[in-house]
Amino acid sequence: MKLAAILTFFGIFAMNAQDYNLLVGTYTNDCDSKGIYVYDFNAATAKFKEKNHSVKVESPSFLTVSDDKKFIYSVNESGDKSTVSAFKYTAASGKLDFINKKESKGEDPCYIINDDKNVIVANYSGSTIAVFNKKPDGSLTDAKQVVKHTGSSANKDRQEKPHPHMVIFSPDKKHLFVNDLGTDKIYIYSYNPTGGDKTLTLKETIATDPGSGPRHLAFNPNGIFFYLLNELNGTVTAYSYENGKTVKMQDESLVPSGFNGQNGGADIHFSNDGKFLYATNRGDANTITVFRVHANGMLNMVQQISTQGVSPRNFAIDPKDNFVLVANQKSNNIVIFKRDKTTGMLEDTTQRIEVCSPVCLVFTANK
Repeated sequence: MKLAAILTFFGIFAMNAQDYNLLVGTYTNDCDSKGIYVYDFNAATAKFKEKNHSVKVESPSFLTVSDDKKFIYSVNESGDKSTVSAFKYTAASGKLDFINKKESKGEDPCYIINDDKNVIVANYSGSTIAVFNKKPDGSLTDAKQVVKHTGSSANKDRQEKPHPHMVIFSPDKKHLFVNDLGTDKIYIYSYNPTGGDKTLTLKETIATDPGSGPRHLAFNPNGIFFYLLNELNGTVTAYSYENGKTVKMQDESLVPSGFNGQNGGADIHFSNDGKFLYATNRGDANTITVFRVHANGMLNMVQQISTQGVSPRNFAIDPKDNFVLVANQKSNNIVIFKRDKTTGMLEDTTQRIEVCSPVCLVFTANK
């Protein structure tokens, strides 16, 4: 093979190695959305193209993908008619084939995760956590366990009752963390994937500041720190997490001193290299904040910029750490920021994916 041909071959191979699928979960009740969208996305150039979409799926606002990339599970956020859906997923074509759906066992499911055995859902308005078995064909059983929280907290408008907002496994998969915005608590459950109606057993709770509204959290890739995003007071709280014990370390604000507007802390993620932490804030702020993460787990802010849209929800960092994509729900666009791997700082590429009411972004392999 001639040198030019060899170089061309390896150039094409390198470009293909940068190609991924971007899954987008949306609301379908405010504008013309097909539900779940699949885009080709190149992590070297940020070029994208719609690849496929679901058909007649109601408000699949949050998604989770099975480890083998063969199935996608979504919530269907629709008040007391809310459900959880299973789809067969063909990454090469982006095709989604509906398998089945089950009652979510609580109004307005807002977060969903899965492992080899189970799908677990946080039902925001229903105050419940529901656990579903997965069958070999990817379909869901009826809920095998439903855990209902009780209580309230300081903000009478937003914390009149429990509002579970996120479910996330601990790094060792032995525990399930549940952030409850309504009770200002993190619930930690022991997790037995084959435990039937005792899959989750409450181990302890962690009280957060009254009126803070814990929403999402992210574990440091090293597994010994986690960072809690509080929706109502617009803060990030750092905790150490060693030998199953948690210790609060630091609070950092997402707004400048003197800010008198409404907060709406939304999402929080690490860069893949674990050196930087990113968080979005909705309300009157509409920003994304960049924190450097030090070896001792402490944070310091290095940048805060506009998300170039209204009501930033979920965001995702591409698998190569080159770009940060922010889903602006109310301005119906996904804004693509270039990421500096050395400083962690972001720069607007001016590239936009225009899509109705985007909420959740997930990258997967494309084959």
